[in-house]
This record gives sequence, structure tokens and C-alpha cells, in this order.
Amino acid sequence: MSVVVDGLEGLRVPEELSARVPAEQRGPGRGRDDVRLLVSRGEAVSHHAFRELPALLRAGDVLVVNTSPTLAAAVDGRLGPEPGGEPVVVHFSTRGDDGRWAVELRSPEPSGSTRPRAGGPAGAVVRLPGGGRLALAGPLTPGSGRLWWARAYGDVPGLLGRYGRPIRYGYTERDQPLSAYQTVFARPSPDGGGSAEMPSAGRPFTAGLVAELAARGVWIAPLSLHTGVASAEAHEPPYPERFEVPAATAALVNAARATGGRVIAVGTTVVRALESAAVAGSAGAGASARAGRGWTDLVVTPARGVRVVDGLLTGLHEPEASHLLMLEAVAGRAALRSAYAAAVRGRYLWHEFGDVHLLLPEEKGHRVRCGSNSG
Repeated sequence: MSVVVDGLEGLRVPEELSARVPAEQRGPGRGRDDVRLLVSRGEAVSHHAFRELPALLRAGDVLVVNTSPTLAAAVDGRLGPEPGGEPVVVHFSTRGDDGRWAVELRSPEPSGSTRPRAGGPAGAVVRLPGGGRLALAGPLTPGSGRLWWARAYGDVPGLLGRYGRPIRYGYTERDQPLSAYQTVFARPSPDGGGSAEMPSAGRPFTAGLVAELAARGVWIAPLSLHTGVASAEAHEPPYPERFEVPAATAALVNAARATGGRVIAVGTTVVRALESAAVAGSAGAGASARAGRGWTDLVVTPARGVRVVDGLLTGLHEPEASHLLMLEAVAGRAALRSAYAAAVRGRYLWHEFGDVHLLLPEEKGHRVRCGSNSG
């Protein structure tokens, strides 16, 4: 899927705008919420510290958050017969209903990150720490060799708990503990499942900020979507992922919409889950939120639009990322073009440890106070 957003084709994000370490490691006394917040209302852009978020929302608004925990999903392995074999890093992405796992094999770099490699070959065995094995079956998607189905022999959650580490990409400076990749909303899954990569839009939230939101009358509603391994290089669209929208969350979303509150998704994963449940329960614009669970292959595009989401809090995405289609569906092309130009000019930081972007509905006659430009 190609991403076409007029005005972003030539946008280049300088390498130095990649967030290389978490916010709390960038100086003494800093915390997770020491990031910047870019706010879009139509083409109007304002600059804030993330701690100003409660003042930017209204009593009766609902923030819908993803409670999926992040897994230590990267494990070293050896591909091929003993002794020796090709060293690989296995990224455990998604567990299928039949017990197989979708995995990505990557080549290790001396820096501790990884680089892409072709998947497979079919029938090959990857030897894992502690005597575990992976037997590669075939590509997850015909024509794409990045992700492969594999049969795991051994206890994968136990393997990840003992030998795994968080997935790390080359723009980060060093390995981080798993705790750096957990959001304040993360809750353990009964089956040991979780996300291969952090639902990063929720990372800047702290317990104190959540309490302040609640005190201002902003509701927090949970759901879960276990996100798989993203394509950091190819920017492929998302593939099927497991989700659950609780009945209480659907009811709260519908109550807010009925009383003039806004439904703000914290992350693209939340949009995908909410809109997937709405598709299952109703068709047409203005559909109600519905409880639902299972697998979703929904790709939110401008042509499809959104039905229950009014706004979105998300990170800053690469200009080629398929996620931008969803952002355009929520806010419109002009808003996206204006925001990303402002983000580059303002030296905002990209990726999972970077700054965040709040897309709100345009309000006629609404004047936005321009807050702090620091953080």
C-alpha cells in the first residue's frame, strides 16, 4: 500500500530528530511526561508541553487507551543445524489461534540493533536458548517474506520471560529494560499475550496525569489490541491483530457521543480496535461503538473514514508510514500537512520515545492558547 498525502511526499525528517533514549533519561529530574505536544485543530497548530493535556480536554471527553502489555519479544537464535549456524534475532510478533507464531528473523548488528534479512527458508529450524526450537512454515502473507509462520516447540511466554528483550531499532542509542516499554495502562493478559512493540502513544502518561484528567471529568476507557512487529523499513500496512473492546468501554464511548463529549483514541491501535468493533456491529457513518473481540484486518483509510473516533493522540510517523492514512482519515489532509511541516520546523522528536501529536476536531470560533514550547 502506498501512502499518498499531498505535501508530505518531499518531507524529510532529519536523522537527529529521532528520539534515541526515553524522555526520563535526557536530563536530571525529567519524567516520562517531559515530552512536547503538538496540537492540531484543522490547519491550526499550537505547541504545548504534554503536561498541559488535561487543560486541552473537556469534562465529558473520553480517552480510550490500549492496555496491552509489551513483551520482551526479541530473542537470539541460530538458524540451521548444529553446531554453528547463522546467528539471527527472532522477533516474536503474533500468536495464532492454532498455536503458531508469526515471527520476523533479522540479522544482528554489532551495535545491538538489527538489520532486515529475507525470511525462511521453509522447513528450516531456528535453535533458541534453553533448548527451544522454531520450525519455519511459510510466509504470513503471500508475496511478502518479512513475517513467517513458525511452529514453536517449548513455552514461548516462558522463553521470552527468561531470554527475551524488547525489540530495538537502529535509531535508539542502547538497549532499555522492559519497564521502559510498558505504559501506565498496561495490564497482564491471562494467556501471557501482549504486544511485540509498545503501544507508544500511552507512554508519556503518568499516574499523576491520569489522576488530574479524572479530576477534570475526563474519562479513561480501556481496550486491548496486541500489536505485532511493525515494518520499520518497508512501511507495510498492518496485518491481522487480536483485539477486545469491553462492553463497558463501548457504553462509555456511546454515552459521551450522545452528550457532546469527544472520543479521543490514544494511539492508532485504539482507532483500529474501536473502528473494527463498530464495523462488526453497524454500517454507515455515525455507527455506534460495540463490544467485540477477535481478529481485525481493518486498514483505516481516508476513503473509509472513521465512525466512532473524534480525535487521536499519537506519535510522529515517518512520511512513508501507512499509519498516515489513518491520521488523514481522522483529521484530513490539510491538517496533516500543516502539522508535519510544523513538527519538522519545531524540531519535534520522532519514534516511540519521542514527542506526541494530538489531533482534535476543528471548532469554529475556537481560539487555542499557545502553551509551552519546551519539554
